[in-house]
Amino acid sequence: MKNIISASVQDRFWEKVVKGPAPGDCWLWTAAVADDGYGRFTLNVGGHTQAVRPHRFAFHLATGIPLGGFGPLMHDCDVPICVHYSDAAELTHLLEGTDRANMLDRLAKRRDKNGSDFRWRGLAREHFAARSRALRDEVRDYGWSRPERVRSLIAGVDPDAPTLF
Repeated sequence: MKNIISASVQDRFWEKVVKGPAPGDCWLWTAAVADDGYGRFTLNVGGHTQAVRPHRFAFHLATGIPLGGFGPLMHDCDVPICVHYSDAAELTHLLEGTDRANMLDRLAKRRDKNGSDFRWRGLAREHFAARSRALRDEVRDYGWSRPERVRSLIAGVDPDAPTLF
């Protein structure tokens, strides 16, 4: 399916993404983050501004499927600001799904409200957004030049917290 998004809009989008150094790393959104921790990208559609989720836009750019033409996308990496889509199953972080598949994935990864393993479980919405913004700020300011900090933030660990030993 042919993509009808102009090259300048695509360039504007990719200017806001920092790709990790390894093929399987996250590609992180470095612009606006909404209060739910997911990114925001604005388009001008028919003279109106429309905000879209960057991971959905990346999927659209890669597949050519219209933005409203696919259902839920699941983050295999569970990083809300990741936009890494690839046709290669072993590399992609975005998976097409259904509401049911998304809920089953959430249960399997113990990200449901009763799950105890999810690294950001129990955080209020503003803390969830703050984690995404801290990750965004790190890669926007330093790229992946400090991979240990990026990986700590992805894991939901404060890289500035003192260690016990």
